[in-house]
Amino acid sequence: MKQKLKVWDVPTRLFHWTLVIAIAFMWYSAETGGNLMVWHLRVGLLILGLIVFRLCWGIWGSDTARFGSFVRGPAQIKRYLKGEITENEQPGHNPLGALMVLALLGAVSFQVITGLFAPDNNAFVNNGFLNGWVSEDTGSLIHTLHVQFFNYLLALIAVHVATIFIYKFVKKHNLITPMITGYKYLEGKLPVIKFAGAGKLLAALAVAAGVVCAVWFGA
Repeated sequence: MKQKLKVWDVPTRLFHWTLVIAIAFMWYSAETGGNLMVWHLRVGLLILGLIVFRLCWGIWGSDTARFGSFVRGPAQIKRYLKGEITENEQPGHNPLGALMVLALLGAVSFQVITGLFAPDNNAFVNNGFLNGWVSEDTGSLIHTLHVQFFNYLLALIAVHVATIFIYKFVKKHNLITPMITGYKYLEGKLPVIKFAGAGKLLAALAVAAGVVCAVWFGA
């Protein structure tokens, strides 16, 4: 009989869905331009804060959020592909999912960093917060990278979404609902998952806020 198990904490779920909404807005605002570019910059700072928070949470957060609990080497990935790793052993991200998490975090980080240094080549008023730190030629190169790399980020997101639907409709394994509710239903002996407390959450939020403020006021 399946039993209910809390797998994802609130901070991890809020991070995930806030990032989804923020990236969707960034795409829309970049395509629309105009006055929305001011908010494009501001939401870019929000995403920066989200990434910094997730990196911190991946170090000292809850068990299933920690990189050390789900990022595995080739041997473990091979075990997973053979069906030898169950959700009871690794209830959070599986070894393949871990690679996607790292890829997405890396891609979004690159997109945010290039956005901070990129100039506004259209209205020339909504430059990235750190654009003044680089030369005009360097800024122009970074702007090109920022615009072109977003296509690769979209492709990576498309692979991620497609994989989720394959799991849901082919493997009959729902990954969406647990990221909304925080709970999974597992059979057999349930693993013990430790969730980080308020102190660690405040520490991660403080680091994220500190980085965002440093960029905002240091521009």
